[in-house]
Amino acid sequence: MVRRTLLLTSAVLVLVAVAALVAREDRMLPGDLPAVPTPSDVREDREATPLPDPFAYDDARKEEFEKRAAAGSAHVLYARSPGGAAATAQRVARWRPQIEAAAAEADVPPDQLEALVFLESAGREDAMAGDTEGAVGLTQILAETGQNLLGMRVDVPRSRRLTRRIRRALLRARLLEVQRLRAARRRIDQRFDPAQALAGTARYLKLAKERFHRDDMAFVSYHMGMGNLESVLRAYGTEPGDEDVSYTQVYFDSTPRRNAAAQRKLASFGDDSSNYLWKLGSAREIMRLHRGDAGELARMQAAQTVKASAEEVLHPPDSTARFTTPARLQQAWDDEDIVAFPDDPRVTGLRRDPRMGELAGRLGQTRSLYAGLRPEALATALYIGAQVRALAGGDAPLTVTSTVRDEAYQRRLASRNREATRNYSLHTTGWAFDLARRYRSRRQALAFQFVLDRLQTLDAIAWVREPGAIHVTAAPEGEALLPLLERVQP
Repeated sequence: MVRRTLLLTSAVLVLVAVAALVAREDRMLPGDLPAVPTPSDVREDREATPLPDPFAYDDARKEEFEKRAAAGSAHVLYARSPGGAAATAQRVARWRPQIEAAAAEADVPPDQLEALVFLESAGREDAMAGDTEGAVGLTQILAETGQNLLGMRVDVPRSRRLTRRIRRALLRARLLEVQRLRAARRRIDQRFDPAQALAGTARYLKLAKERFHRDDMAFVSYHMGMGNLESVLRAYGTEPGDEDVSYTQVYFDSTPRRNAAAQRKLASFGDDSSNYLWKLGSAREIMRLHRGDAGELARMQAAQTVKASAEEVLHPPDSTARFTTPARLQQAWDDEDIVAFPDDPRVTGLRRDPRMGELAGRLGQTRSLYAGLRPEALATALYIGAQVRALAGGDAPLTVTSTVRDEAYQRRLASRNREATRNYSLHTTGWAFDLARRYRSRRQALAFQFVLDRLQTLDAIAWVREPGAIHVTAAPEGEALLPLLERVQP
């Protein structure tokens, strides 16, 4: 009963904090702090337990949101950096003197400009996105932008011919010829000259700062484009150059229910432009670790890439309790470390798949043993269900297909289901659950995608798309959602 006492104490503390949020008059917020949606058909008071949304933007928490967004956006950098994050950081670090000079010229933080180099080229001065007419060089400048906006020498036809000759020389291992050709290309296409590329980027950032009056907006515009960013700001209800409105506010305060026009505009960019600032934060952290804690960088690289999501960063195997046998799992139920997953779609917006725990009989157990989660994970699932139902504008529930398992069950499952891992599974910790990729409508699918992306950006979940389901791992920060359990547990 110790676990139950601690859980209730934690919930009471969160409710006290909630009461404070409801009572305060926070004039910095653009409107009232929204609540986690309640069921449309409330029959008991507990079903409408109030909870101001802890993931709704609050200007007083701006730095926290930015830090969480950098952590929640890091996985793709670790997974896709050429040679790994550490190797990329080492390449980027070579350009630090030139980066500092360009940052001083643009009057921007050198660490932020260094992060831009990390994202754009992974520190490779000859990086190319397609043809020479596209984005090339250390800072991935488009030919048109370099020529018409930044005053750079960019001879696309000659650059293209030299690039072809360089590739042929590389295939024949003629390294001296490669060096000569690259030097010639730098002269006629300054985007391939690291110093010139950084100087061009500095000029762009200076122009963007003159237009938007903020560093964050200048860096966002580098990937999004100034015109696109202006359209987002106007959709949000502000004008470019408003120094009091941060990109953090615009991004996190724009949802399908709140500032919907800005959210639609942000969602229309299919190239991660809307998340660019958070990835810059991720790159900054990688570079910080490269300079000051190489061991932690190596640990993060391993944890971020062992799975297709950051779930082992949230719950490392060497420090996360797992249930090895049905008896261990039953003990967790008895200690209320695991609580029952409710089958009450009217209240939760979630339907429990009747096949959940279907292998229990082969282990001599009841199915109910495999229909539960850690309280924080259940609260996260309830939050997802409530938000998706409210955003989709209907009562059709999402279907939860799987919750907690023990390792004996996991082995049985892996022997018959090739999607099930034979290694460390977060299902055996009670922190993970699966939701079927079956949707009542396109609107519901889009609502679900928005909620997943927003929670991942805030480092509140890790998720991965599987053939038949979305696999979600909840972070410990789900503790802020514990009052939602009152809606389903008298």
